[in-house]
Amino acid sequence: MNRMNGKIALITGGAAGIGLKAAQMFAEEGATVYALDVSDKALNALKDVKLADGATGKIVGKKLDVSNAAEVDKVVEEIHSAHGKIDCLVNNAGITADATLHKMTEEAFDRVINVNLKGVFLMSKAVAAKMTAAGKGSIVNTSSIVGVQGNFGQTNYSAAKAGVIGMTYTWARELGRKGVRVNAVAPGYTWTEMLATVPEKVIKMLEEKTPMQRLGQPEEIAKTYLFLASDESSYITGQVIGVDGGLKL
Repeated sequence: MNRMNGKIALITGGAAGIGLKAAQMFAEEGATVYALDVSDKALNALKDVKLADGATGKIVGKKLDVSNAAEVDKVVEEIHSAHGKIDCLVNNAGITADATLHKMTEEAFDRVINVNLKGVFLMSKAVAAKMTAAGKGSIVNTSSIVGVQGNFGQTNYSAAKAGVIGMTYTWARELGRKGVRVNAVAPGYTWTEMLATVPEKVIKMLEEKTPMQRLGQPEEIAKTYLFLASDESSYITGQVIGVDGGLKL
């Protein structure tokens, strides 16, 4: 359909998991996608990523620590200078460092907040300046079901993802009159690297609690990113869309 034909898209955490699946979809729909990631290994593996036959877009890997303001500003400026525009930003990068409250260290709290919350702020601030000057653009933030409902052992992650929702609502109000839409996706439990250390019995419990009786797939989240980034959602802003199979924790 080429829904993203000619668009310049930035996806943080774009070299692995949901971010990589989104990068593939966006490129297959015609976008030039910058997969921004801190992992050299994941970025190096992008050369082996295959796009569907006939895809008119491409994926460009670029190293970036979203929690570093100077790096963020530099990379955003480089991309904007190269193309003269940035059409969409997907704030997908995220990490976890789980522990119950009395065992969570200050370092673990700060690390998750810096990537999952501050990183969204820094990226959006830099990109929004370019989008508002152009009078158009779409920012898609990644929250989580635990940002809405909380979760055992995830004080830092829950706080960050709840903060993302608050920023989404605020920026939709601030930027809407300037032609920029801001929405969030709140995934439920999804099959990514983050679940690699979760015990099988916990996975089974989550599946049983989910009305659809299964966990999500990365492409199901990525499709929602794509919809919100594209012109198909031209009158949607300030929304948090749950993609969670109906799960209530």
